Amino acid sequence: ARARYSVRIPTEAAPRLDSIDALRGITIAGMIVVNDPGTWSAVYPPLEHAAWHGWTYTDTIFPFFLFLVGVSMALSFARRDALANPGAVFRHVAVRAAVLVGLGLVLNGLSFIVFHGERFRFAGVLQRIGLCVLLAGAVVLRGSARAAVPVAATLLLGYWALLSSGPLDPAGNLAARVDRAVLGRHTWKPDYDPEGLLSTLPAVATTLLGAAAGERLRRLGATPQAARDLFTAGTGAAVLGLLWGRVFPVNKSLWTSSYAVLTAGLAAIALAALVWVVDVRGVRRWTAPFLWLGRNAIGAFVLSTLGAMALLAVRVTGADGKSRSLWNAIYRAAFDRFADPRLGSLLFALVYLALWTAVFGILYRRRIFLKI
Repeated sequence: ARARYSVRIPTEAAPRLDSIDALRGITIAGMIVVNDPGTWSAVYPPLEHAAWHGWTYTDTIFPFFLFLVGVSMALSFARRDALANPGAVFRHVAVRAAVLVGLGLVLNGLSFIVFHGERFRFAGVLQRIGLCVLLAGAVVLRGSARAAVPVAATLLLGYWALLSSGPLDPAGNLAARVDRAVLGRHTWKPDYDPEGLLSTLPAVATTLLGAAAGERLRRLGATPQAARDLFTAGTGAAVLGLLWGRVFPVNKSLWTSSYAVLTAGLAAIALAALVWVVDVRGVRRWTAPFLWLGRNAIGAFVLSTLGAMALLAVRVTGADGKSRSLWNAIYRAAFDRFADPRLGSLLFALVYLALWTAVFGILYRRRIFLKI
């Protein structure tokens, strides 16, 4: 299996839009920074999730990634001529989804073993990506990318109706009750899981909205008109999401419908800007490090997570005789030097990001991509 999914890509591979890869790389870079501060006790507010209702920069990262999964799906299916052989394409989608879910479970298992967790968690980021790939892929293959928006709207309106029938607090909402009934104790929090089962449905809608954007790009190409259309649609969606949030609060943990629409709109605006700057205007030199990460996005997420686990698992004894993780020892020795500890914590995360960016820059230059 390892040989199948770690391959050297030939130089004649189908052309890609640098704007998509760059935005994916920016998203992964943000994910590494917010996941890996020097210390969780000192983090700038935008680099933390909202406590419950509301949103921060951090809360935009995961939906941006799923939106781009949908964009890439629409373009990939067109290149593969999915209409000619939908069965073969869906088998590829199903295998990819299974690998993503499996990788997520492996990471959860390693975390459970290494850190002696109280509960094994079934859900996770990669598991949700896998489910979204499978379900959104089935919709696009069955009904074409034109079906993406109607199905997404149905999912979002249905989810709104379901959750609005009860409270929206962490323990009492319907999504949390479903997770406790199905997953039992195997959730991230005792009361709920932010990547739980029912809340995956609006996440699928996020992916489908990305597929609709990808279909627009496929039809128009990387043109000024495509950038304008994405910007217009994104602005409308962001405004709709904010207005919807007045009656159905924007909430990442619940992946509320307002949150899905708002973040998809913001992702479309960001993609429009990059299509204009990178693909239309040709200003792309600055994108290099983001392309390195964007072309190996899942690999960057998995390997950076494993690296963090290793640094946290290794114990060292400091000059004070106390045992601490290698992660904490490095932070204390090199970064905990500022009056505001949040600055040192952020610098640690940026250096950690820079190290992985260099690794994937080497892989990129050698045309090695971790295909999943």
